Amino acid sequence: MLDSILPLLSDPAAWAALVTLVVMEVVLGIDNLIFISILSNKLPPEHRQRVRRIGIGLALIMRLALLSIIAWLVGLVQPVFSVFGNDFSWKDLILIAGGLFLIWKATKEIHHTVDPTPSHNVLDKKDVVISNAGAAIFQIILLDLVFSIDSILTAVGMTEHLPIMVVAVLAAVTVMLLAADPLADFINKNPTVVMLALGFLLMIGLVLIADGFGFHVPKGYIYAAMAFSAGVEALNMLGRKSASKKELAEAARIQADQAEARARQAEAEAASERSGA
Repeated sequence: MLDSILPLLSDPAAWAALVTLVVMEVVLGIDNLIFISILSNKLPPEHRQRVRRIGIGLALIMRLALLSIIAWLVGLVQPVFSVFGNDFSWKDLILIAGGLFLIWKATKEIHHTVDPTPSHNVLDKKDVVISNAGAAIFQIILLDLVFSIDSILTAVGMTEHLPIMVVAVLAAVTVMLLAADPLADFINKNPTVVMLALGFLLMIGLVLIADGFGFHVPKGYIYAAMAFSAGVEALNMLGRKSASKKELAEAARIQADQAEARARQAEAEAASERSGA
């Protein structure tokens, strides 16, 4: 094992591949983390952090497990059947299934967010908080598997050195672990960010389905669109914060004016009483 690692330490190309792969794995992990954050925020507060940690831990275990069977994993890209001349592999089917699940989940959450009134339908869980952590963990496992396969196949496409892949995966999951609670709290405290994140999940689901059907969408376009949308939302949040400060300042000024008016009235009444005496 050391014989395969030591030459990499002195190889500039290996270090460049490691840095590039760490960045790619962190970016790919953001998709995974957004889903975990949104789903965990549906749980009672006392379960949220534990479920987030379990979800990220499972993501790490799945990625390392897939690295240990990397030869089998690479075989998933081999076609298993064709439809109208289009070849489909197990990887394609997994990506399509994962994309459909993401679209269904995001669409349901968006409907619950924009629907102002409960439908009284027994199938409508709008006002129900997920009380069963096991159900949340099961959904996280499904998406962890999809994102892990996508992540590891990306790693395989960028380098042939297993130690570099392991270090990149560990670094990415560490970043996910550190960012999980702040991101989830931020999403929970800013309702408009929830809608933005759900929009991201819809887009990611569509991209996974497109990849499954052989239409590759460059990841740079996707993350540039996400960064632009996040920037616009940040400006909106700054605008709302500034407006809120102005409203508070105006309310404080009105209260001060009212207090001053009452003080003047009291002084006038006191002066009137003295002159009458």
